Amino acid sequence: MILTQSQPLFNSEQTFSEAFTAGLLDMLGSDELGAFILVLANASYDARLFEPMRAALQKEFSLWQDKLTDADFRMQQAVDDVAVFERLTKIGFDHLQLTRFRTAGIWQLQFNQLRSFRPARNANVKFESLAADFNADGFHFNKGFLRKEILFEGELNQRPVRLLYNKFPFAPLHGLLLIEPELNKPQLLTRQDHEFIWQWLFQTDSTMPLAVAYNALGAYSSVNHQHFQTFVSFKKMPVEIAFWKHNGGSQVYPLPCKRFINVEESWDYLQSLHLANVPYNLLYRDSEMYCVTRRFQGHYQHADWTGGFAWAETMGSITTTAEADFNQLDDDQIHAEMQKMFVV
Repeated sequence: MILTQSQPLFNSEQTFSEAFTAGLLDMLGSDELGAFILVLANASYDARLFEPMRAALQKEFSLWQDKLTDADFRMQQAVDDVAVFERLTKIGFDHLQLTRFRTAGIWQLQFNQLRSFRPARNANVKFESLAADFNADGFHFNKGFLRKEILFEGELNQRPVRLLYNKFPFAPLHGLLLIEPELNKPQLLTRQDHEFIWQWLFQTDSTMPLAVAYNALGAYSSVNHQHFQTFVSFKKMPVEIAFWKHNGGSQVYPLPCKRFINVEESWDYLQSLHLANVPYNLLYRDSEMYCVTRRFQGHYQHADWTGGFAWAETMGSITTTAEADFNQLDDDQIHAEMQKMFVV
């Protein structure tokens, strides 16, 4: 069931979490494989979701194994989803691992097994520019099979928006936000949408710790259809720690980072990056924004333990998809990876 009224969805963390969970449960009986994979990945990210849903998830997993033996039914499912489920089947439901967390120095690490099954999309593409035309024939968020993955669709501040579940989450209550999705805007941030995000967060109640992130094209944005990523958590990311120079402290962040508390100044800076063709990742929270500049993906060789640094990684939250990497990764390796992306 798609929610169509924003209130009280964004009133508090508890209200949002309850709606988020209810939507996942509603998707469990879907006849679309992608919806089941989404539920399984979201539940495996959070043990508080997984344990109450374990029996239902295991039952659906077995049902999907049986359904996909029918060649005609299999052809009706998205190719990417079938490929993901084949990999899940090789592991087996009982051997799926829930996401685990630890720290390495100040950095936040997670071992996220199911995210390793995510289709690469733009991840392996070498970029030269922040701007590219929207491709109606490629993957985008107006595809019909994504309808069941929508949590909310309606208006926020008198503008049409759509909030989808993140199919392979790596942040709490992780979503994908599209502003005016039917316009098919490419992943190039506009002043109007930047100001919309800033004002929306400013208006959000203090009991709703909503944050919004953005990857510029070429900074590991997976899809060239304008979208933001949302998550809900009071926990600060490493980039927000007070001792960094960009927060008034004395320590230099490993990547160029600026913090803004003024929406006009922040847009002036973003516009300068657009003109200079400099890739960036953003984190919006409350009435501030962090901007990390970096090299284009494909212009450096990232380490084998990462699929590439997008907004979460450049802000200090590192996702690994192999257990051995999660166990051995240290502060020096993370610093070295960030240095590869350094631009003045």
